[in-house]
Amino acid sequence: MSKAPGSSAGEPYLAVEIAPGVHWVGALDPHLRTFDIILKTANGTSYNAYVVRGETGVAVIDTVKESFADDFFRRLESVARYDEITTIVLNHLEPDHSGALPELLKRAPQARVYLSSRAQMMLKALLKPSGEKPPEYIPVTTDDTVDLGGRTLRFLHTPYLHWPDTQCTYLEEDAILFTGDVFGCHFCDGRLFNDRVGDFRFSFEYYYAHIMRPFREYVLDAMALIEPLALQLIAPAHGPILRHQPRDYVLRYRELASPRLFNEARSEKTLVVFYISAYGNTRRMAEALAAGAERIDGVRVSLYDLEGGESGIFTDLIEEADGIAIGSPTINGDAVRPIWDLLSSLTTVNIKGKLGAAFGSYGWSGEAVRLIEDRLRGLKLRLPVDGLRVKLVPAADELEHCRSLGESLARHLTGQVEHREIDMASLA
Repeated sequence: MSKAPGSSAGEPYLAVEIAPGVHWVGALDPHLRTFDIILKTANGTSYNAYVVRGETGVAVIDTVKESFADDFFRRLESVARYDEITTIVLNHLEPDHSGALPELLKRAPQARVYLSSRAQMMLKALLKPSGEKPPEYIPVTTDDTVDLGGRTLRFLHTPYLHWPDTQCTYLEEDAILFTGDVFGCHFCDGRLFNDRVGDFRFSFEYYYAHIMRPFREYVLDAMALIEPLALQLIAPAHGPILRHQPRDYVLRYRELASPRLFNEARSEKTLVVFYISAYGNTRRMAEALAAGAERIDGVRVSLYDLEGGESGIFTDLIEEADGIAIGSPTINGDAVRPIWDLLSSLTTVNIKGKLGAAFGSYGWSGEAVRLIEDRLRGLKLRLPVDGLRVKLVPAADELEHCRSLGESLARHLTGQVEHREIDMASLA
């Protein structure tokens, strides 16, 4: 009943065979233009779900967004009866993958649900509005398996790609990897397969940059599990099914997750100082801070004026740096827009635990430094030294305070911080 691989998925709601006994039963959303508020989708997306048939059971791997459930069930019914379904695998419980789950559980109540241990509470929350009792579910981790009769599903624990609950599922006998959001992209094309659809390279890279890049350490952990596998086909939850040279996409993920900038002196710590200055006063502070940091051996300091570049171009630099200091004047009770543009760009990278600091000149109220510090803390940076504010033109002693701030930051970066001795009697 299924259509040949590569034929359009848009008519008449039949499943598409991606391998013998393995079918795509997802849905197409070509008119979507914004996903999760932050992602643009120039030609929509797909919600990919799959059915695997064994000799003794049928598995459904993921579902679709609730508003596309009818498409999902029509395709599912074209290749399986509900009473045949023994297994439901949830690689990821975000609503675009689990929207049809409550109805599927009603239609196939005998099915066991397999999901990661981190997904258990999410499953209960997902079913809470309907008042449904959670189904029988089995938490799994790497190398746990399900036997469908002649076909084996093996699970890979791949958390934070991009939610804590995410996992991958490997069909051993056919070397097919069902990856959830990993290797996916928002690209809608009814021809489904990467060797048949239009050019989706931009969508693939854009998706990685906005969804996976903040979790690149977890991406590398996942690649360590995936790279040893035989791979005939990668079946993600969004975008084209990767049947042509699937390993190329694994290699690309490793490249994207690896450090992007060559480190000329790996033994050195790097401090990047960003500033923007209305009348040159914050610039003087930045220069003094950088000079102070350079007093400490083992620290390489870079100084950048944000007026001279788009904030997005610094993302790679910040991702690889050990510490950042940000300087802004206060205008209308706030830091200036280029500072906020820079800080907002950092949501796509992992900077948790890096060292941060703020500084700036002001005329009346000086809120910018505190606001920047609040944002840096929100981004999970460490701020070991209080920020520095100078009213109008910095005097010689105030510039020395800036140099001291830079020196202190450098000492924290290199582990040379002097520990204070506390007089316990003074605390009494």
